[in-house]
Amino acid sequence: MQITNLNTRPEIGANSWFVEIEGRRLLLDVGTHPKLEGKAALPQFDLIEKEEVDAIVISHCHHDHVGALPVAARLFPKAHVLMTELSYFLVERVLHNSVNVMQRQREEKGIADYPLYTHDEVDDYAPRFQGFRYFRPVEWASAYRLRAGLKSPVLEFCDAGHTLGSAGVFVQGDNETLFYTGDVCFHDQTLLRAARFEDVRPDVLIMETTRGGRATPQGYSREAEADRLAEAIRETFEGKGSVLIPTFALGRTQEILALLALLMAEGRLRRQPVYIGGLGRVFTEIYDLQAHRTYRRHHNLQLNEALQLVVADKRRIDAKKIKGGRLYVLTAGMLNENTAAHDLALRIMGEERHSIFFVGYADPETPGGRLKQSKRGEPFFFSETGGEAVRRCRMEEFNFSAHAAREDLLEFVDQVEPRTVVLGHGDKEAVRWFKRKIKARRPETRILVPAPGETVEV
Repeated sequence: MQITNLNTRPEIGANSWFVEIEGRRLLLDVGTHPKLEGKAALPQFDLIEKEEVDAIVISHCHHDHVGALPVAARLFPKAHVLMTELSYFLVERVLHNSVNVMQRQREEKGIADYPLYTHDEVDDYAPRFQGFRYFRPVEWASAYRLRAGLKSPVLEFCDAGHTLGSAGVFVQGDNETLFYTGDVCFHDQTLLRAARFEDVRPDVLIMETTRGGRATPQGYSREAEADRLAEAIRETFEGKGSVLIPTFALGRTQEILALLALLMAEGRLRRQPVYIGGLGRVFTEIYDLQAHRTYRRHHNLQLNEALQLVVADKRRIDAKKIKGGRLYVLTAGMLNENTAAHDLALRIMGEERHSIFFVGYADPETPGGRLKQSKRGEPFFFSETGGEAVRRCRMEEFNFSAHAAREDLLEFVDQVEPRTVVLGHGDKEAVRWFKRKIKARRPETRILVPAPGETVEV
């Protein structure tokens, strides 16, 4: 078995692994790097462009795992494109939105490479996409290999609990097995239940390390964080202010909306409109429509029925006077430029009565990351379009992570007992922490950290 890390940098980025197992070849994820632009954001497809790829397997529909799918489909026309049935309902919407963003960035920033693919290409490749239920064996060898007399290997999608449709991927060869965690969550969220990886026993484990640099605070619980968020919202409203919660459109938006719906149903927050982004609204409808297929809590909670959702796009935000008592859950968890969340944050951060509450990660090099690091009352650089700003509003961070705690991932390695662990999807500090801890607990386990573009033999 050979595994090549196609990420462009040693960090969370253009996530993609090229695996050759017993003569068959597959790509595990084909993401785009969130910090890079143009062709530089793609995985290193040039390293494998002459290979015959049998299958492209998507773990879930976040851009850093699926954003380059049309490019990969173009390069490897014989490859099957496989994902869970829940991801199947999401993927075309995600990719079409990517085209819209790239077209806008081409006009605004002059990025000649954009768009990396077109709406027509997404539509043309969509018939190749196949969705499968969790825990169903799927044959994935290309037709030309079957004609050559090779037996088709199988894979299974295992529920990863990270976002709708997320999966770990179990690959069964004739003599060896591989498991790829993708992004995984081992604790229940407000809607989604924890990952179901109980019966996984592979020879080789490719594991994410996102939270390896962050210990779980002593005494932490999601219930306590929910209580703290509810109290912070109430206090802001009592002070005649409004609340902005920046969120990612897929996953975090729906989890926060579910939490708000429960708090309102319990009388802990007053019932009122919740302003959301248009893409967040689309994914919220899919969450509602696919509730019966999803391993989740609160099966009967339909977010569009439980909440009065109002789509607040950029133009409406710019035109509205920001009154007190409004609750915004807007797409752009890192407050990227040219989004309603970015513009609203710029407008409200200068007033003490308002609040901005972060419920997820924001890269330090983004507007959201810079806002997180700002000091109240002191000027700081917010963004190219926003320029220098002064934060006077209340700002807090709440931990509602959809990634597994590092302690839980260590226990998972002990449970799996793999011969080899391949570490990725984390910054250098996170990877080092896992390497050190796994080595101390399991000295017999081989630990590999392939550099970008490196191939390892396992």
